[in-house]
Amino acid sequence: MKLIFLGTSGSIPTAKRGLPAIAIRREGELLLFDVGEGTQRQMTFANLSPMKLSAIFITHLHGDHFLGLDGLIQTMSLMGREKKLDIYCPSGEGNRIRNYLHIPHYTLTFDVNIHELEDGEEIRRKGYRILASDAAHSVRAIAYALIEDDRPGRFDPERAMALGVKPGPDFSRLQAGETIRTGDGRKVKPEDVMGPPRPGRKVVYVGDTKPSEKIVELAKNADVLIHECTLSDELADKAEENMHSTPSGAADVARRAGVGKLVLFHISPRYEDEEVLLRQARRIFQNTVVSHDLMTIDIPLKG
Repeated sequence: MKLIFLGTSGSIPTAKRGLPAIAIRREGELLLFDVGEGTQRQMTFANLSPMKLSAIFITHLHGDHFLGLDGLIQTMSLMGREKKLDIYCPSGEGNRIRNYLHIPHYTLTFDVNIHELEDGEEIRRKGYRILASDAAHSVRAIAYALIEDDRPGRFDPERAMALGVKPGPDFSRLQAGETIRTGDGRKVKPEDVMGPPRPGRKVVYVGDTKPSEKIVELAKNADVLIHECTLSDELADKAEENMHSTPSGAADVARRAGVGKLVLFHISPRYEDEEVLLRQARRIFQNTVVSHDLMTIDIPLKG
């Protein structure tokens, strides 16, 4: 699994940072979380084809998080896309997106299915699920967790042969979860020759929010937590007023949730040097990095 940060600024773009967009590549699938203006250009720099997108997840409808959607869809139509595209957004916001997509004059060549999500709603996809949770922001907003299914435990061929299983198709059947019979009629179950299940990976993305218990719960034991960090600790009162987070707020969420890595995101244009944000967060949660455009993070399989 690879995370690609296409845009990492908050509110307005800068010379160094585009507006919020994160791509996740997993098992040949491409997902997009938020789609700020200029996202499709950033995708060209990252060598990501919009034609391979299978779903887009929007946290909320402040312009910096979704105004790149229309241009991206028009580009896919110009390229002759026929495969349907699923777009997910907070409940009550679907019509705003539909109306926005109908402003330009162009011929849509594929189906766009817009799905509204409630707090706690889950989307099952092949090999993983997406869980939505309310964020604490000034407009209806949700955060997302991508949670992979557990993988089967490791197959022990020596144990299998000791039980009378011959190498070949029966090995594959056991690894696929089937019970087999040996040549002398003994029954061998997968759990006889497989190790314990290996946990899948978990990534959590929080667009705009102030720290909240819901986000702590959503992020429990995540490998990576991407959490907005709009303003430094010195501007905590302003962050609270606008329902944004500071480095210490994001780091406290990461610490309490027991995540592996914290990535600070949605950086205010006022911070040309993000070192102050990193320093403040690391006082609470050491394994913190500040995102930058076109940064990638590889998340290895567990076990």
